[in-house]
Amino acid sequence: MAAAAPVHVLLFPFMSKGHTIPLLHLTRVLLLRCPQANVTIFTTPGNKAFIFRSLSDLLNSGGGISIIDLPFPSSIPGIPSGVESTDQLPTISLFLSFATAAKLLQPHFEDALQNLLSKHHHHRPCTFLISDGFLHWTLQSASKFNIPRFVFYGMGGYALTLSTVVSQRGLLSGPESDDEPITVPDFPWIKLTRNDFEHPFNMRQPKGPHFDFVVEMGMASASSYGMVVNSFYELEHQFVDYWNAKLLPRAWCVGPLCLAEKKPKSEAHEKPTWLDWLDQKLAQGRSVLYVAFGTQAEVSNEQLREIAIGLEKSEVDFLWAVSKRGEQQQTIIDGFEEKVVKNEGRGLVVREWVEQRQILGHESVKGFLSHCGWNSVVESICAKVPILAWPMMAEQHLNARIVVEEIKVGVRVETWNGSVRGFVRWEGLEKTVRELMEGETGKAVRKKVAEVGQMASNAMEEGGSSRHALDLLLHELQAQCTNSADSTGKGPAS
Repeated sequence: MAAAAPVHVLLFPFMSKGHTIPLLHLTRVLLLRCPQANVTIFTTPGNKAFIFRSLSDLLNSGGGISIIDLPFPSSIPGIPSGVESTDQLPTISLFLSFATAAKLLQPHFEDALQNLLSKHHHHRPCTFLISDGFLHWTLQSASKFNIPRFVFYGMGGYALTLSTVVSQRGLLSGPESDDEPITVPDFPWIKLTRNDFEHPFNMRQPKGPHFDFVVEMGMASASSYGMVVNSFYELEHQFVDYWNAKLLPRAWCVGPLCLAEKKPKSEAHEKPTWLDWLDQKLAQGRSVLYVAFGTQAEVSNEQLREIAIGLEKSEVDFLWAVSKRGEQQQTIIDGFEEKVVKNEGRGLVVREWVEQRQILGHESVKGFLSHCGWNSVVESICAKVPILAWPMMAEQHLNARIVVEEIKVGVRVETWNGSVRGFVRWEGLEKTVRELMEGETGKAVRKKVAEVGQMASNAMEEGGSSRHALDLLLHELQAQCTNSADSTGKGPAS
């Protein structure tokens, strides 16, 4: 039998930090498992610098990585010239226009594939593609060149499985009100509400361009070779097992991918202000609440005021990372900063890009007020920091449910009317912040997250479930490539 074919992995992340970062971590994992592998990352000119910075150590050491930038289309209605990432969009309501515009990259992507494959014509590596679910059209391109395509959603197994089951079974088509619990038949202990889902999926009869886009994504996913999931089997095995028994394509849990991230440099002259501040809090024996809502969430002025008052009244020390969208509400934050940050020295508001894992990994940080984006959930678990869940958009409401109800590593922020989408008054925020940081519930979830965090580390180590899953995946593809080359004289991507 011929030797296993060398591996060439093509990665195509969606143009959004939360979708790109885990695939850059996957690059590290792949090169750790297959040092001889080649990884080619497709992106656009506006995103290339971020990718280059993130992988600079590997690129500088000649680690088999190349980056190909494809020209992002210009003159897209509503999208300012030069905007090539969702965090730069003036409003997240432009997401669908942006995602649809990405399809115009297809001819450039196929030209690049043609050039790549002609270069490797003689030694025919085992080539496969991992592309974001939003780039559903890449399945068509990969199929043209006989390249197996894996889909990546940046979601966990719980949210993927429940959103699919709810949709397929039409569980939201009934007469229930938006906050009335609906039992999921396949998982009878789980009760969801219409408000756990975004428009248009919370409609009784979903329709419209956004719905059509997701249907197209789902069809492309089901026809793909497999799905790579940034999670670990022990965290949500019931949902992964259900998916692999009843849904397509096969899911492979290969995370938490953030554990492959390189350690940030900590030279004294490069030490950021926030790290210095956290060190001071540690020296004072003070516990810190980290506050961050991601790069996409849009928080109203009224809600922002309640957050500021709630943090002030809670009397806990906090580090609040404000996104670019939050910067537009400068006046509210400025007044708050003057009072609580400068006068009392109890908090810090940070407006620049921060190393979230470094913050969560700091010994002084004992809680995370989070929007429950999946990357943030996983990073918090890996750092063994409990979560105060405040979901805002996308699948974050489902993520909040797994955090609080299934794995019990967090508590939920209290809304004024009990609705999962209700307004959060400062009193409810103060109460739940104190509960997480000082209460008995906080102690319980802190103990649980320490256990789950250890399980996460174990999954990525030699003999762990995620490492085993990735090895199986690579072995299966290499065997297919080798058998195909033996029988036909050419591999799947020749």
